[in-house]
Amino acid sequence: MRKDRLYFFTFLSITVIYIIIASIAFQYLVKESSYRLLETHLEFSKKEAKSFSILVGQQMAYGIAKDSITGNIQQSLTGTDLKMGFLSMYDWSGKIIAHPDIKNVGQFASPNNAFVTSVTDDLDAESFYTLLLEDLEKGEQNSGENDLEASKVIALSSVENSDWIVAAHANIDSIAQQMSDFKRQFLIIFLMMGALVVLSSVMVLRLLGSKYEKRLELKNEKLEDEVINLSKLNRAVGDYQQKVIEKETVTETDVNNPKKRILTYIRNELVPIPIEEIAYIYMENTITYVVCIDGKRSTTNLSLDELFSQFDESYFFRANRQFIIAISSIDKIVKYGNNQLKILVKPDSDTAIIISKNRASQFKQWLNM
Repeated sequence: MRKDRLYFFTFLSITVIYIIIASIAFQYLVKESSYRLLETHLEFSKKEAKSFSILVGQQMAYGIAKDSITGNIQQSLTGTDLKMGFLSMYDWSGKIIAHPDIKNVGQFASPNNAFVTSVTDDLDAESFYTLLLEDLEKGEQNSGENDLEASKVIALSSVENSDWIVAAHANIDSIAQQMSDFKRQFLIIFLMMGALVVLSSVMVLRLLGSKYEKRLELKNEKLEDEVINLSKLNRAVGDYQQKVIEKETVTETDVNNPKKRILTYIRNELVPIPIEEIAYIYMENTITYVVCIDGKRSTTNLSLDELFSQFDESYFFRANRQFIIAISSIDKIVKYGNNQLKILVKPDSDTAIIISKNRASQFKQWLNM
């Protein structure tokens, strides 16, 4: 149950993170794609209006009558109302001279018509995008009932030697539809990518998690074994301490006991200490200290090697180069580092008593493990 909740929250977290990142990327890509679309349309419209105005200006320069020119222009523009935009021509009074829809010829461009008031000389893709969004929000464009209201003039080019102006229109509905298509396509892509990324991430995490769980289970099993071994070791210490006590009771008068006491110093005073009262002996700064069970500390001139050679090895153990410990002083055995053992004694020792990995097996044999 805990694993299922963990995977669920992982799935939820990845989904939330992806939604946040994807929403930012989505807005950026839609905006940039719209900019590219509008920039391309603006450049094409400006060039088309310029080329058309030059062509009309050349006809005017050849002395062709205006009526003939307007007739030819209307004939060439009729039926050219393309999906994205078209060309038309006005005079300086705002009267439509030529238009793809001949019904609009002769009408006047009212200052209230947004398709004229939005035109500027420096119209760029970003400004066009802003105007387009404003129109979409205000709902100024209609459903195509009137081309004058459903389009915007995005480029103007005057005809030389005349009072005519060539206008390039943009079909607002078509451009808005293309921008909507961009959003829909990007949305589909991001949804598909999101499903793939989230599901694959959860699967990978689950796979890695299962491997980690197996390793963790192995470590737990190993730790349990070590805990069991330490428990056995501590029980063995208690059993061995009891055996030593019983042995001392039985062999109290045994003449073969290698040594009954050692001679130590407390300042300038000579103090003999019975062997059974010694808790542990250690060396520090070349001085050998003897610590008794009651916590009293004294010094001796003998080295650890010399002392250990005189002791009963069933009662004392050489833990390392620095310590000799008595079985009666061991309070607890704990795991330390990599397969090492740490001995806790009574009374407490200021220096940690560590049995190395190599001597740990010998220590266990000493405890009859």
